[in-house]
Amino acid sequence: MPDPAIRTGSGAELPQVGFGVWQVPDDEVAAAVQTAIESGYRLVDTAQGYANERGTGAGIHRAGVDRSDLFVTTKLDAGTFGYDDIRRAFDASLEQLGLDHVDAYLIHWPRPAIGRTVETWEALRRIRDDGQIRAIGVCNFEPHHLREIVDATGEAPELNQIELHPWLPQNHLRAEHARLGIVTQAWSPLASGALLDHPVVVGIAAAIGAEPAQVILAWHRARGDAFVVKSVTPARIRSNLAAGDIRLSDDQLAALDGLACGRRTGPHPDEF
Repeated sequence: MPDPAIRTGSGAELPQVGFGVWQVPDDEVAAAVQTAIESGYRLVDTAQGYANERGTGAGIHRAGVDRSDLFVTTKLDAGTFGYDDIRRAFDASLEQLGLDHVDAYLIHWPRPAIGRTVETWEALRRIRDDGQIRAIGVCNFEPHHLREIVDATGEAPELNQIELHPWLPQNHLRAEHARLGIVTQAWSPLASGALLDHPVVVGIAAAIGAEPAQVILAWHRARGDAFVVKSVTPARIRSNLAAGDIRLSDDQLAALDGLACGRRTGPHPDEF
């Protein structure tokens, strides 16, 4: 089935499912990205901090899909501050990707201990206004981080990419997103694979003839959240996308909701 799109505040259409490349080496990522795009993914998510933007861009170009049909996201490294340095970092990302614009540019972490979040957000707004970014957003921002930049600038991010999965459903943060008009996008939607052996997930998968990963991704789709999923195995890349054909019953969704326990697979944003 066609991947549904979620419209951001600027009108950019964000595919609900994206292909992520965290921890994929630069010399391996091109093949994975090419396979993903050829399989039907239309959102590719990378970051300056992943050190694989060049390979990601190579995979995008090799796939041969019209650029206007793709949504490409990259992220500003958490340790880059000041407009001039951020502008140089953004230009370097474009050069690595071999693109003249990106569809979304995100602040990778809030880094509250450093205290330059508002300055960084204002730099992204200026670069966006220059016309080389369609949507600007953040990653790993908690409600108080969001309030800080909204109170200072009057503009909320269009997107917040956060750790989100059945163990960590982030309902309070999602409610804040809804209030501010922010799209929720999940990273680690499978809890880094830790949920794939959970008895609830395995039981649902057996009952409907699906793979455990597909069950969890169908849960994300049913909630209406965007998500970014990663694999380097062609069969897994395709099967993750095929989760769009799966519909879970209300009881099955409730069983997955019942796994919520607040467990994270990554650091808490206030401690990174």
